[in-house]
This record gives sequence, structure tokens and C-alpha cells, in this order.
Amino acid sequence: MIWYNGGWGWGGWFFMTMFMVLFWALVIAGIVALVRYLSTSHHDRRPGQSPSSGEPRWGSSRAEDLLAERFARGEIDEDEYRRRLALLREHR
Repeated sequence: MIWYNGGWGWGGWFFMTMFMVLFWALVIAGIVALVRYLSTSHHDRRPGQSPSSGEPRWGSSRAEDLLAERFARGEIDEDEYRRRLALLREHR
């Protein structure tokens, strides 16, 4: 009997329900974001480290890695590889 005239009525139940759903959605989204952040390995490496070994690769860059891959696959010959590598290192 105490709730008939002193409560929020149906509007209060609606807002309480919406806030509770929003609260739990934010909690779940935060947990998912934290798990995804902790599961990636990029946050514990310093720049210039090898992703597989954890050893620093001094003086290497993504462009040099791509060039080395093309040379290893046989797409370019040794002369072209050395010429392009020198060009890349010249423009650092």
C-alpha cells in the first residue's frame, strides 16, 4: 500500500530497466575490450622488434622486409635488390 502514491510509477521502472541494460552492456564491452587488448602481442614489444623472436632488428624497416621477401621469392634479381636496398637506406 505504501507504493501507490509515493513511487515513480511505470516511468521509474522503465528508466531503471534501461539504465541496468546500459550498465551491463558497458561492463561486457569493457571486459571484451580488455581481453582483446591483453590477447594481442603488440603491446609488450618495443618498436623494431621481431614479432616472432622478440629480438630487436636494428636498422630494419617494413620496406626492407618487403624487398627481402620479393628477392627470396625470385621476383627481383640480386642487382635490383641491392640497388633498391641502397636507395631505401639512402633516403632514411
